[in-house]
Amino acid sequence: MSVVERYQSFKESEQANRYREEALRFAWRFRQNPMSLFGLGMILLLILIAIFAPYIAPNPAHAGWRGEPAVDFGNAWHEPSLAHPFGTDQAGRDILSRVIFGTRLSLILGLVVLTIAIGIGVPLGLIAGYVGGIPSTIIMRTTDVFLSVPPLVLALAVTVPLQPGLVTAMLAISIVWWPWYTRLVYGEVVSVREQDFVEASRGLGTGRLRIIFREILPNVTAPITVKFSLDMGYAILVGAGLGFLGLGAQPPTPEWGTMVAQGRIHLPDRWWLSTFPGLAIFLTVLAFNFLGDGLRDIFDVEVD
Repeated sequence: MSVVERYQSFKESEQANRYREEALRFAWRFRQNPMSLFGLGMILLLILIAIFAPYIAPNPAHAGWRGEPAVDFGNAWHEPSLAHPFGTDQAGRDILSRVIFGTRLSLILGLVVLTIAIGIGVPLGLIAGYVGGIPSTIIMRTTDVFLSVPPLVLALAVTVPLQPGLVTAMLAISIVWWPWYTRLVYGEVVSVREQDFVEASRGLGTGRLRIIFREILPNVTAPITVKFSLDMGYAILVGAGLGFLGLGAQPPTPEWGTMVAQGRIHLPDRWWLSTFPGLAIFLTVLAFNFLGDGLRDIFDVEVD
């Protein structure tokens, strides 16, 4: 085994030990943070509700499960009761069932949006931060252009000329979100690219891509993780906002923002139509904010 190979083997073993120690330290600190535990518990509950929605919902057909949404006009406008804890809407559909199925749509929307945003923003930030020069200037000036426009305004500009729907909303929010990850990763890479471990890899003749994705990326995952946990709530909120404006998921899809919009015209008499979907949005965003704030304290990082 050559000297370089022995060095690489030693370095990988050292990194593995360091990651193991950091994982144990993180687990201990996480258990000491009530905010993180509460947020994680709420998120796990939401995930379970989304997975088992057909078995939890009292009337899955009212949310369009396996076919067109069932209607029961004879039960329209029922107030919250034992039979219908969240009441019924103008078509006699059980609002509790629709809110439960709306959990699926909201979590899917947030996950898809942030997966696309990270898939675009993180590589661009890594390249801009490490390569520098003209590529960095082009990437960061393009990022600044996107960041200069308020997110909801940019999302509206994308959705208006397209067919309204859930897929359109996901595309629009993804276009809004990737620049934030580019700027975050760019700042982190600039701060670590001159550190000793990067210089050592560069001195051994390691290629740029390997340095970027094997040496630098693992050292910037903490702020990415924190931002992801915070942004899940914000992405769901923006998606609900588009639904409220009629540019997201379309009726009769049980999407929280759309349900709030449909119920607002009946306020205050039939308050339950908008109140319970609105509470679902509030609790979901709150859960991800609790988790994200807790992780930010644990990792001791700052994100925008």
